[in-house]
Amino acid sequence: MIAVQQCAVCEGGTLPRSKGLGSMSTAIVEQTASKLGGRAVLGITVRSQADLAMLVRNRLPLTVLKGLSDAGLSDREIETLVIPQRTRRHRAEKNQRLTVHESDRTVRLLRIQTLTENTFGETEKASVWLRRPLAELGGDTPLSVAQTEAGARVIETILGKIAWGAAA
Repeated sequence: MIAVQQCAVCEGGTLPRSKGLGSMSTAIVEQTASKLGGRAVLGITVRSQADLAMLVRNRLPLTVLKGLSDAGLSDREIETLVIPQRTRRHRAEKNQRLTVHESDRTVRLLRIQTLTENTFGETEKASVWLRRPLAELGGDTPLSVAQTEAGARVIETILGKIAWGAAA
């Protein structure tokens, strides 16, 4: 027999905020949203992963890509990891948003960059680490592996080990 755990929904239709790791996740979500441009660009104040997921489903404006640049990603990295430059120019001319997949990749990369920055305590150290090939990743860089959600989870696990002082 398999036990199914149910989650109770609080009044107002929102889930309760969790303590511990969930609090860290909330901080990462809020920092990621800030790097995307915050309320001025996103149109809402992001307070949860659900808010961020809704924004991704609704497709983010192209202006969020500035957040990737400001976070230290080069134009070439943005072109390779999120959206080709030609497509970006075309969308800008037509005032179109990113696709859901491009929005998802943008949020994922900023989330990983933010988590890395918080782990190492400095933007420069985070930037170097994200681009350094790691034996644990078969010689790939964390930034490259984070192109997929499954890869991003691997990077989060490695960062968790580093944060807790375990050999990564």
